[in-house]
This record gives sequence, structure tokens and C-alpha cells, in this order.
Amino acid sequence: MTRRTWLTTLAAAALLPVLAHAASEQRLPSEEGQLTVNTVADGLRNPWALAFLPGGKDMLVTERPGNLRLVTADGKVGPPLSGVPKVWAEGQGGLLDVVLSPTFEKDRTVYLSFAEAGSDGKAGTAVGRGQLSEDRARLENFSVIFRQMPKLSEGNHFGSRLVFDRNGYLFIALGENNQRPTSQDLDKLQGKIVRILPDGEVPKDNPFVGQDKVRPEIWSFGHRNQQGAALNPWTGKLWTHEHGPRGGDEINIPQAGKNYGWPIATHGINYSLLPIPEAKGKHVDGMVDPHHVWEKSPGISGMAFYDRPTFKAWDHNLFIGALATQELIRLQLDGDKVVHEERLLGELQARIRDVRVGPDGYLYVLTDAKDGAVLKVGLSDPQ
Repeated sequence: MTRRTWLTTLAAAALLPVLAHAASEQRLPSEEGQLTVNTVADGLRNPWALAFLPGGKDMLVTERPGNLRLVTADGKVGPPLSGVPKVWAEGQGGLLDVVLSPTFEKDRTVYLSFAEAGSDGKAGTAVGRGQLSEDRARLENFSVIFRQMPKLSEGNHFGSRLVFDRNGYLFIALGENNQRPTSQDLDKLQGKIVRILPDGEVPKDNPFVGQDKVRPEIWSFGHRNQQGAALNPWTGKLWTHEHGPRGGDEINIPQAGKNYGWPIATHGINYSLLPIPEAKGKHVDGMVDPHHVWEKSPGISGMAFYDRPTFKAWDHNLFIGALATQELIRLQLDGDKVVHEERLLGELQARIRDVRVGPDGYLYVLTDAKDGAVLKVGLSDPQ
């Protein structure tokens, strides 16, 4: 597939004046200079996550209905890889995150998170791994290493993002399956961050290991629906974000054993405009307040720290996709503190599902649609 501008895939006639000048590239305004936006590939069905392969700009892209595809640097979209697990593609469920093993160049291992069916019509998040074949056409020896139990989702709030830390531990950011009280239940894996070894075993120093009626995988709890996670490259700490209900999307820096409040502490209300039944306020003693919160929900998904030299204006920035407001959010950081926010790409009117920093220092953004795309975003002046 040849590289095309967003104009060729956009049906909204109202945007034609904005984009009519674009040829192979479009330029959009930002505080740091004009953004350059190119469509690397389109025709993807609800793309959810991407992972760059070493040695170039080729990437693996998940499609929520259940396909894993190779997208090459020149925009060619390959056929679905074989060996991918069967997924429960209902509601928000399906094939979700993809990450490479920290030792991928030696073992060619790819990790996937996905919604997995139970025996009673409900589902939960699962994580598995397999080896990418030399011809990049299939995953070999795929096996499940983690299952969210019990399976409670009827189609909502699976999470889920995967992050390896510097010591090789795998963090899994999970949703609470739209079953609010389970986030506080330590015998369940809903609304939790879990920490496991690459083979699925539980580290002996996890905070709840050895406690009766507590799942030893749990790292932190009291989360809602976590669809963003990334390792801070300057501190090595895990950052996550999660959807609030109506209001109260939040960023957290999860610490071992801590309670992050949901549904007892929240900045949001129910979609019905009524209070959350279990809520006791925005701050509750013994629970950790959000590191950053949006009182009005952007509908956040995907997260990437910018630590490349390509665009100096973005140094120490954090980028987050927004589904509800159809934007890319740029957060300027001073240490861990958020000091400024900018909304980008609103002119495209596209739900932003994921954002990653490519090996070339550009941002690569996935648009969540039946005809979804991989967009390459940069600044017209690298300085």
C-alpha cells in the first residue's frame, strides 16, 4: 500500500478546507511549530496497539477483531499472522496490546494481551507469548501465561497494556470488567496492576505474596479501566492511566501494595449523572490520589514518553491518545510534575487509540475505526 494522506481516507466533507492543501503530507498547528502528519498505512480494522521490530521501522499491529499484522516501513499491510490465539471480540474485547520481549533479538518472543472467553458467556483478559517466525508470517508455540480470574466481563473494561521494566518484570494493567467493587477485592484480578515474570510465574517479592485469600500477582489495586501504561525512561518507574466514569480520567505512578481508590475515591460520576454508589469523595484516607486528573474525561488510551533527540521541543513530554475528544494530548513534564497540556490533531476528528515513539523519533499514532490508520507525526522544524 502506498503512502497516502489522511484526506484520502476521511469521509467528513467538513474537513476538506482544512486538508485540501495537503499532497503527500499535511501540516497542522501546534504550539511548538507546525505538525507534519503522514498516513503510513490504512485499511486496518480497529487497530489497538503497535510494536516496532528491531532493525528498521517495520511494526506489528493488532486489530481488535483478532488479527495481528505486519506493517512495513513503506506502508505495506501484510496478511494476518497465523498462530494468534482465538479472541473474544465482543464489545470492547478482542486482540489488544502487543509488546516484544526485552530479549527479542535472541528469542523472537512476542507478547499479546486479549479478551478470552469463559465457560459462561463472560470473558476476561489473558496474556500469552509466542515466537515470531523468521519469515514473520506466524507466531509459533503460542501459550497463555496469565489469565484474569474470575472472568466477569460482559464486554467492557478489559484494560489492558503490557510493560516490561528494566529488571525484566512484566506489568499488566487490567480493567475491572465494569464490576466496580471488584477493584477493591484482593482475591480477584479485576481493577489491578499485576507483576509477573516473563514466563508467568509470580515474583517472590510481590507485595501480597504469602497472604491468605489474596492473589499474589497483584502489584496495586483500586483501578478502573487502564488503557495506557509506559515506563518512564528517566526514572524507570511505571506510569499508567485509566478511564474514569463520567469525569475523572487519571494518571498514576503505581507503587507496590497501594490502593488507588476506585470506586470509593473518584473525581467522576455515573454516566446517568448520578453519583457512584460506593464513592465517598475525591480524596479518601488510606488511598492514593491520582498523580494527574482530568475532571472532564478525554477518554484516554495509549501512552508514550518522548526521550529522543529528533524533536527537541518535545523533550520530557508525555503523549496520550484520546478517544472521546478525538485528540492527541501532549503533557509537558518537569520531573514527574505535569506543568502544561496541549491538545493536538483535533482537526482530524479521529479516535486516537495508541501512540508510540518510533526508532526515528517520530510519533506513530493509531486511529480507532473500521478503516483505521497508522499516522506518522512530527514537527516541520526538528529544532
